[in-house]
Amino acid sequence: VQLQASGGGLVRPGESLRLSCVVSGLSLDDHSIAWFYQAPGRERVAVSVIRSDSTTAYYTDRVKGRFTIAVDNAKTSVYLTMNDLKPDDTAVYYCAADPRPPNRFTWFFTSQYQNWGQGTLVTVSS
Repeated sequence: VQLQASGGGLVRPGESLRLSCVVSGLSLDDHSIAWFYQAPGRERVAVSVIRSDSTTAYYTDRVKGRFTIAVDNAKTSVYLTMNDLKPDDTAVYYCAADPRPPNRFTWFFTSQYQNWGQGTLVTVSS
């Protein structure tokens, strides 16, 4: 099982980025795919999660209205479109997979996820 995150980079405040997470080695049927971020010296924190059939998605309050998560039709990639980026969004972003549908009470715990990608760095700075 492999999750490959990409799409990070250096942007100015207010700009946008789209992160990609390509999943291989497993079928995403009924899986949850989540994005987390980890700022330097801080713990890993949830951003968003989506069920592989796109019927369910959750966001943290911090990113609601700015970020959008989506699954491609082939169910091999999950995207995180990040708009109106702020310096506080600077972090390494990780994608993760859980073989169960997302649970709105537990999806934000890192312990829910069995497989993790390597992370992609997003830097928001003027």
